[in-house]
Amino acid sequence: MMPKTYAAGMHLARHFHPRAQLLYATAGLMMAFAEDGTWVVPEGHALWIPPRLPHAVATHGAVSMCSAYLDPAAVRSFPASCRVIAVSRLLASALTALAEEPVLYAEDGRGGHLAALVLDEIGRAPATPLALPLPRDARLRRVCLELIENPASEDDLDAWADRAGASRRTLTRGFRAETGLSFGDWRARARVIRALALAAEGRPPRVVAAAVGYRSVQTLRLTVARVLDAHPPRSAT
Repeated sequence: MMPKTYAAGMHLARHFHPRAQLLYATAGLMMAFAEDGTWVVPEGHALWIPPRLPHAVATHGAVSMCSAYLDPAAVRSFPASCRVIAVSRLLASALTALAEEPVLYAEDGRGGHLAALVLDEIGRAPATPLALPLPRDARLRRVCLELIENPASEDDLDAWADRAGASRRTLTRGFRAETGLSFGDWRARARVIRALALAAEGRPPRVVAAAVGYRSVQTLRLTVARVLDAHPPRSAT
């Protein structure tokens, strides 16, 4: 376990770890980026990162976090892509206790028992919707990257299809097939993820709402609740 603190606006360039990593935000909000998606990690959540997966990390507001590094042999049955999980009280306590153990703890001692508990809790934790999957199709990916850059855009599906050089039907089917989301749901999630990041930076709610394309704070709050299944994280607007 490695506890760390970072100032607002920190950016870790793309890198990877030989071991799997659990990146736990104890305060503040982080965003992580990889080839196949973007993930937001608010306070009380953690990002599961498979071994050797290249990723970058940025902080929005001051962040306190800790990382657990896991032997690839112990996580072979775990997901092969990143996922954000809500950290249970038991997992949080186990991570805190594990941080107090020596780096080279005895596997048959307290450290080993805590590590086994951490693995079990990670495996049991359901994924959250704090992920923005990116398609591989170049046309769809271009649309996604532009929406991430400008989430307030009011262009409709037909306009985005024209811009991508694809039919409305191709764009609709492609989003479903490659991201598991409809175009509208993907865009709503992109807006929520940007809103969470802006809120973590201390931006006023009205400014956050306008920056992601909503005319009122209430509309944004309803969208956040819908996207996060009515369980918004503590850093939500």
